[in-house]
Amino acid sequence: MKNPFGLVEQFLDYLANERSFSAHTLRSYQTDLRQFGQFLMTDPNILANHAQLAQSDLPELSAGDAPVLTQRVVAIQPMDIRAFLVILRNSKYSKSTTARKLAALRSFYKYLVRQGVVETSPVSVIRTPRQDRRLPKCLDLQQVEALLNAPDTTTLLGARDRAILETIYSGGLRISELVSLDVQDLDEFGHVMRIRGKGKKERLAPLGRCAQDAINHYLTKRAATFGDELAGPLFINRRNARLSDRSIRRKLDTYLIQAGIPTHISPHVLRHSFATHMLNAGADLRSVQEMLGHESLSTTQIYTHLTTTRLKEVYSNAHPLATPKTA
Repeated sequence: MKNPFGLVEQFLDYLANERSFSAHTLRSYQTDLRQFGQFLMTDPNILANHAQLAQSDLPELSAGDAPVLTQRVVAIQPMDIRAFLVILRNSKYSKSTTARKLAALRSFYKYLVRQGVVETSPVSVIRTPRQDRRLPKCLDLQQVEALLNAPDTTTLLGARDRAILETIYSGGLRISELVSLDVQDLDEFGHVMRIRGKGKKERLAPLGRCAQDAINHYLTKRAATFGDELAGPLFINRRNARLSDRSIRRKLDTYLIQAGIPTHISPHVLRHSFATHMLNAGADLRSVQEMLGHESLSTTQIYTHLTTTRLKEVYSNAHPLATPKTA
């Protein structure tokens, strides 16, 4: 069933077609706004006791709810948004998840203001909850090497998976950026890849020698199986179709087990590891920012917290009074 909240459908179409949001982000926004729609359709007498309510207490949406939902989204007040946040807190959502849901509402109402559906946004006076700043998880060099060596490169799929892991770690790619790569995006002579990042913004990412060798090995095996004409998606599945990000996540879990690494990490950890290892080796923050495709330097600065150990080592080795002198 389509989302009965018709304004949400229009908003999601806007994000997809004009803002070029990823499919993953669109799914998250749709889920968040659907939950908000459930809140809007809850009986006001029940909502009077919202301090005791959780998301599971809210009604499911139906196709016939659209007219009432549209009326209620226009009439909503900041106090109603605060009540919704209380319900999210009662539902044991983390601060980061709650902040994301509030951001979805903030964007939704900004869109409605621009469309003339509402005069002002009821979310504009709501502060985002203060979040606990968590450091990104990172693999050490030995773990990265073990993971890269896990696939069986004598097979086509193993060669492909090795090339995938090498490419992510070589350029610090997001999974969405990796799966959208086409063969023609590779520049072997310039040792770079043309990446289509968030919002259709393009950048060049480095393609290291190890990654390039792994890709060439994979493409050789691919040509032997599917023919010499190499075009279209770079990474394909058994049916010669573009590989999905979900498939990559499943494959990663398998290789993590083979490499003896805890499996509660995501492919994004390789991107974190790329950034951290670059900074540890002396790369400047601005260059890493450009390679990651971050709009703001503050987003990249979180990785500097992970390099403290390296900085202490440099200080201990370089400063004349860092360690006590022996007689």
